[in-house]
Amino acid sequence: MANERIRVCTLQYYIRPVRKFEEFQDQVDALVETAEDYHCQLLVFPEYFTAQLLTLGDVKRPMREQVRHLARIKDRFIEMMSGLAKRDGLYIVAGSLPVLDENNPDIVYNDSYLFAPSGEFAVQGKMHMTRFEKEEWFVSPRNRLKIFETSFGRIATTICYDVEFPEIARAAARRNAHILVVPSCTDDRQGYLRVRYCAHARAIENQMYVVQSGTVGSLPMVPAVHLNYGQAAILTPSDFQFARDGILAEGMPNQETAVIGELNLDTIENHRTWGSVLPLNDSHRTAELVAEPEVVLL
Repeated sequence: MANERIRVCTLQYYIRPVRKFEEFQDQVDALVETAEDYHCQLLVFPEYFTAQLLTLGDVKRPMREQVRHLARIKDRFIEMMSGLAKRDGLYIVAGSLPVLDENNPDIVYNDSYLFAPSGEFAVQGKMHMTRFEKEEWFVSPRNRLKIFETSFGRIATTICYDVEFPEIARAAARRNAHILVVPSCTDDRQGYLRVRYCAHARAIENQMYVVQSGTVGSLPMVPAVHLNYGQAAILTPSDFQFARDGILAEGMPNQETAVIGELNLDTIENHRTWGSVLPLNDSHRTAELVAEPEVVLL
């Protein structure tokens, strides 16, 4: 593995109204600069943090239309984030952004961009839609899991609701991903806890670090984004080598802040071989066990 230790920064990003794109850019720029000041190699923004830009348009329109209008900033967004990653020499998981289908502008996806220090980028789309995305925003799912090879090893991204499907993280872990990134956007405590509990379960069952980010603040004038409940965290497996309670670092809920922690990637590698239990390795037996369950009548 190229780097034994890396420092990561994950955000509780404050959603506030903006009057022009440059205000959004200034907020993002300052956070990237903060991560660089703390010598972080990986920075994680939350899902739909770009919804802040909805306040530049007509917030009275149906959300289906607003989301598609927001997707038009894609090129400007990519240029901005690519430039910041290159300027400060770090990897940036740029939350997520609505993105129009290249062949059908009525189809929109929820995509997360990973920018490298070179300015190059790759994309992981959200693969499972929540009800409001599917029924009110008419967002479509992507259909491919990506595993990203970085200078510090392999990472994968599960956007918010996707972390609630264990098979995704398991597939990434079996391909030697040591870090799972979870950009999230939840409007209430129940939604946040669904993501948080599942994120921690993925850390334990796959013996990997999980880095969760979240949106905080509110846009009272924008339907479906008028409330946010968020807490960023860096989660670990539960064993002697790791932090108590499996929480390396976490923020205070619903406050604008950055959560920073240092990951020892060798510890993950060793844990997968010498841990108190070996769920990732032992899971190879699971498919056979559940293939034909026995129904017992009592």
